[in-house]
Amino acid sequence: MAKKQKKPSHGGATIALNKKAKHDYFIQERYETGIALEGWEVKSLREGRVQLKESYVTIKDGEAYLFGAHITPLPTASTHIHPDPVRTRKLLLHRNELDKLIGLVERKGFTLVPLALYWKRGRAKLEIGLAKGKKLHDKRATEKDRDWQRQKARIMKNT
Repeated sequence: MAKKQKKPSHGGATIALNKKAKHDYFIQERYETGIALEGWEVKSLREGRVQLKESYVTIKDGEAYLFGAHITPLPTASTHIHPDPVRTRKLLLHRNELDKLIGLVERKGFTLVPLALYWKRGRAKLEIGLAKGKKLHDKRATEKDRDWQRQKARIMKNT
């Protein structure tokens, strides 16, 4: 019988993942947000030319923005526009979600990190995580647990 594949926590086809976020943060909650894009950016996303590694989310004037996400423009982009690969992009959230996030980020010391960018019903969605930073010893413990789980699976497979 075929092995059942684990579905990702988000919707459709994944464009980009931020693997470093799970290493650097404890992810408490996940939110799906829309993202305001220009036409050339959507074309670049379809080609997979995006990097979330050093990006972050900030809340300014009651709105959420994505900083530092690098979307490489296609060489065939229109000549009458001058694309900015790392421009600030507005995130689209419901007001009640935004109010909740503002409270948690400002009062409780949480941070917002982008986790994944994916397609859902033809629209680009960004999964952001409400996270707390890990200390160095937490990172070591997580790595140690991961290695132990891998070793345990290897032992169980051989017996």
